[in-house]
Amino acid sequence: MRVDVFGNEDCAICASTKRKIEHFLHKWGYKETVDIAFVNMDTVEGMAEGAFHDVLEIPTTIISADGKAHGRWEGVVPPSEEVRGVLSTCISRLSG
Repeated sequence: MRVDVFGNEDCAICASTKRKIEHFLHKWGYKETVDIAFVNMDTVEGMAEGAFHDVLEIPTTIISADGKAHGRWEGVVPPSEEVRGVLSTCISRLSG
């Protein structure tokens, strides 16, 4: 399972989103189960990855598992309980 945060290095909301996700992954005990990546949309590679995922706003946060997106938030810091719900649903599907 993976969480991708698409943003720019100088975007305070993007950095806040990444820190928040990292904090909660650790707090909820998902740090070993869930990978997190920051995709810098200021780079060619980041723009290509963003285009592949249809990212039009930053920050965009996508939770994916088994090649499918299970949660997506665009232009906002995702609410903690929504993130937790998506993660717990995905983890129970993968382990069940």
